[in-house]
Amino acid sequence: MTQLLTTDTVRAREITLDAAGIPLSALIAEPPSGRPRAVVVAVHGGGMRAGYFDSRARPGLSLLTLGAELGYTVLSVDRPGYGSSAPRLPHGQRLAEQAATLHDGIAHFAATHDTGAGVFLVAHSNGGKLALAAAADPRGRELIGLDISGLGSRLAVRADQLPGPHGHGDWRRHWGPLRLYPPDAFRQGRHLVAPVPELEAREGPLWPEMYPRLARRVRVPVRFTFAEQEQWWQFDDAALAALRRPLAAPTTLIAHQPDAGHNLSLGWAARTYHLKALGFLEDCLLAKDAAPARGTAPPKPPGERQR
Repeated sequence: MTQLLTTDTVRAREITLDAAGIPLSALIAEPPSGRPRAVVVAVHGGGMRAGYFDSRARPGLSLLTLGAELGYTVLSVDRPGYGSSAPRLPHGQRLAEQAATLHDGIAHFAATHDTGAGVFLVAHSNGGKLALAAAADPRGRELIGLDISGLGSRLAVRADQLPGPHGHGDWRRHWGPLRLYPPDAFRQGRHLVAPVPELEAREGPLWPEMYPRLARRVRVPVRFTFAEQEQWWQFDDAALAALRRPLAAPTTLIAHQPDAGHNLSLGWAARTYHLKALGFLEDCLLAKDAAPARGTAPPKPPGERQR
């Protein structure tokens, strides 16, 4: 039976995507008005589940219900090695394999659902690595864009302090000051925690080396957000310059979210961040609408002679 997670105006339900034979569990919320303007695919971080983007600690904090109320279908996916795919992938997958599996799952969804203007990825922490890898994949050029929080390219901790299959690392780095979260966030958060798959944990310390190679193949707009209390990644001027430098994206934006810790979508700032992420999606859609058609020259300003 499908479990319904209800709000006043939107229902989010559990579904399963077929990613070329690998089952990917997910949560979906669809706009009540009918055809979606686009599909937002949300990708959780390490040691979490799809419900990370569906906080019920307070009304308005869920990305799923907010996106659906604004006319988008929002699909929050359990990454490969989590949820229903864990029995099939007991060790998880390497990043390139995760990207292929995610694209297969999205393709299955698109074959049976209206996707409007296309697919936009919202990703957190290790999920941001997957979002970048998915964009670097040849199929990634069809994405509308990426909005990534809680991920940089330079670690602020030693490699041996990163979360792994036998632990989630220092919990304080995930959360920051407790005042940044509704009290219920911690009680509900216990149901979102999952083991970090072995292959994912092994690749974690390699990210600073992997990032430039992936970034050079990203050809869609990207926005990074760093919480004020981010403690896993460096985000000083030098670190942000290093983050921007290798990206081939047509647009790269970097934002800072005050009054927030690493787990942005579970905190008081969740709605603020989600509105900004969806605002970036709106910017990407506007840029697509305003772009000249392929194969046509842009119109000449009035009075300019044609050659």
